[in-house]
Amino acid sequence: MRHVPALPLLFLLATLLASAASPAAPAMPPPPAWLDELDALYDSHIRVAGLDDRRFSPERWWDVAMPLASGAAGFRIEALGNSAEGRPLRHVSWGNGDTRVLLWSQMHGDESTASMALADLFRFLGEQPAHPLVQRLRERTALHVFPLVNPDGAARFQRRNAQGIDINRDARALASPEARALHALRERVKPAYGFNLHDQQVGYRTGDSDRGTAIALLAPAFNASRDVDANRARAIEVTVSIRAVLEPYISGHIAKWDDTFNPRAFGDLTAASGVSTVLIESGGIEGDLQKQQLRKLNFLALVGALDAIATGAHAGLPRERYDELPGNGRVWPDLLVTGGTLALPGQPQARMDLLVDFQQPLLERGGTISDIGDLGEVQARRTIDASGLYIVPFSPPGEAGGEAHGILAPDMPAYFHLSRDPAGRDVVWTLAGDVDAEGP
Repeated sequence: MRHVPALPLLFLLATLLASAASPAAPAMPPPPAWLDELDALYDSHIRVAGLDDRRFSPERWWDVAMPLASGAAGFRIEALGNSAEGRPLRHVSWGNGDTRVLLWSQMHGDESTASMALADLFRFLGEQPAHPLVQRLRERTALHVFPLVNPDGAARFQRRNAQGIDINRDARALASPEARALHALRERVKPAYGFNLHDQQVGYRTGDSDRGTAIALLAPAFNASRDVDANRARAIEVTVSIRAVLEPYISGHIAKWDDTFNPRAFGDLTAASGVSTVLIESGGIEGDLQKQQLRKLNFLALVGALDAIATGAHAGLPRERYDELPGNGRVWPDLLVTGGTLALPGQPQARMDLLVDFQQPLLERGGTISDIGDLGEVQARRTIDASGLYIVPFSPPGEAGGEAHGILAPDMPAYFHLSRDPAGRDVVWTLAGDVDAEGP
């Protein structure tokens, strides 16, 4: 029999006793009991028609949403003023409860996923008055929604407003009429909870993995020390309730946004005003070209959060399930073309890789060259192996010089053929700014 030294044996025994005495980490809360039923109801009775393309005008959104938010359905619509270009800013309220909740969306005009989900929420609340979820929300909460904070940006599908101001960096200066309207609404409503609804870059990975971030969550810090007081603790609990809704759909694709305090940002200053604030950032799901899957997940997440607030079910949910979320990691570029040979008239041929980023990544539209050369260590959302093929640039339509005189350079529009011959006559695939949807 082998002799075991006494000290290691005692150490092993002490370790076993300590681990037996240590409580297990709290489990992930189960999804709400109503989730499957609401999921099944969504496509036929909740999802609003007319918002299938995530690029819509503010006028289009209101044409769709206004009939849903009728007085007969218990909604009230209030004018808050006008945008920099004179478009109406509107506040929609619903519910008779004591717990006030403020939700705002599309302060960046090209971040429209949550705005689509809010139209779905209006339909659910207005057309399903007998549903137990709707009854609870109506009796226990008062919802205040500013669904299109930046209508001028939405009209252009751009981040900033017509003055060039990033409204989400205007919470302190309040230089824009849109920021002043949101600030004044928050000060008047004095909500207990706030939801700051955004989209983030499609290329974000979860932590250091190769998995894309579908949705990132955050309970924003209210000071530079990132302290957790009672209000932020409640926001963290609500965030855990959202995670419980999302886990069955996108487990492994949920991340946490950076909680560095920004004294110019609305979410941070809303938290600093004493509001339990939650940030939801919709990233991307490959194949979900118009973010319609993410739209549905936003709807389910918001209903889950609001129901947790209405019932108090968020109280006591384990903070560990929030803390363990990986942060947003690197942003992967959109398209990597590897191993091709550049063919330009009158120049020596050269083997090279190309990196392309798209203005609309999921739709692969608006391609721009971001890098050229040896990119062997780069990882991208999509990779094309062009070994044995020639990269033949051509000019965008309407440019002088003709197709054969195209060039490739960083920050230039991405126009090139992948061809079996250097003259570009035997073309295998073409990128002409946008990827051809018929031959992706």
